[in-house]
Amino acid sequence: MARPVVLVTTDHRAPRPEASSSKGRVRPSRAEAYVYERIVERLREAGAAVLLVPPGDPDATALLGLVDGLVVTGGAADIDPRHYGQPILGRLDGVDEARAGMELKLAATAMEKGIPILGICGGLQVMAVASGGTLIQDIGSLMPGALEHEQPTDPAIPWHPIRSQSSWKEYFPEMVNSTHHQAIDRVGALTPVAWAPDAVIEAAVVVGHPFAIGVQWHPEWLDGPLFSKLVESCGRRRPGALASPERPPPPSVRQHSGCGVDDGSKASSPFQQD
Repeated sequence: MARPVVLVTTDHRAPRPEASSSKGRVRPSRAEAYVYERIVERLREAGAAVLLVPPGDPDATALLGLVDGLVVTGGAADIDPRHYGQPILGRLDGVDEARAGMELKLAATAMEKGIPILGICGGLQVMAVASGGTLIQDIGSLMPGALEHEQPTDPAIPWHPIRSQSSWKEYFPEMVNSTHHQAIDRVGALTPVAWAPDAVIEAAVVVGHPFAIGVQWHPEWLDGPLFSKLVESCGRRRPGALASPERPPPPSVRQHSGCGVDDGSKASSPFQQD
């Protein structure tokens, strides 16, 4: 039985200025493309094969024709505000234009073409910007009274609670980790389905898409079904891979412009409005 193939974006680490030396052997620091192994492990545990794509690949969107799904991972870099029509208004961590440009194209294509996509932390922000949204450039300076969203503790330990739309509680934990200083402002084509106590958007989806979910936390370090749900959706794109027609489809969502009230009603088809 063929495994679904998931394309995973990677981060970029610039070379350090100093060269290392061990036992008289010079080993200069060089640029690296990498991803945290736990993301790969979670996808493999769910039954997927993983294909990594480094930042700046000019043919990255063509790779979507060879795979069944996409994970846009988080990282230390921020998206340059010019991508959503704003000047720099606050703290801006290191910009990696090669990565941002590639991920924005990948996310936009996946959302347009119905390719299953999971955005992790900065990946949620990529999905928002790629669909016409904007970001809060720095929670700490632009949202007085907000929670601390850059937890000082190990991200494997949950940091704050979230409130999820009732039909999505199966997908999301009650407590999440938090390692970000930016957040979604205008949602673009996304629909929020979970929020932090300070109203920061913690999860959003694309209504009408087979599987397009972005979360502001790092689910690879927490228990939960997001990776298995993604791979199941990828399997439905490839007959005989991991299709599970006997399973109920993902829950529906209602359009929200913010923290609105959820009445808990559901539709019969995945990711559809009532």
